[in-house]
Amino acid sequence: QVQLVESGGGLVQAGGSLRLSCAASGRTFSSYVVGWFRQAPGKEREFVATIGWGGGRTDYADSVKGRFTISRDNAKNTVYLQMNSLKPEDTAVYYCSARAGYVLRYAPTEYGYWGQGTQVTVSS
Repeated sequence: QVQLVESGGGLVQAGGSLRLSCAASGRTFSSYVVGWFRQAPGKEREFVATIGWGGGRTDYADSVKGRFTISRDNAKNTVYLQMNSLKPEDTAVYYCSARAGYVLRYAPTEYGYWGQGTQVTVSS
């Protein structure tokens, strides 16, 4: 069982940066793949980034490549999403998720554990 709590969201101007954190409970968190997803009003939840066990495997949505960086610190049971060069279209509720297993996945249905979400608002 894994419980996830996101933090770090807020209001930022376009071009600014935010760092989201996802704190997890559970002694085996290091063996979970973690994903970040986001959901804007009226839209479906979409994949943002994912990271493997040790942090060496990562992947990103095309819309955030080169601007966002996902990382993890297993000693702290925490995954981060550094978001730079933010755009108004990045505005959404951002969710941290986790799945047992080794393979990186990109669909929300592939993840069994979710946090409550944190709001990110980017003003133009």
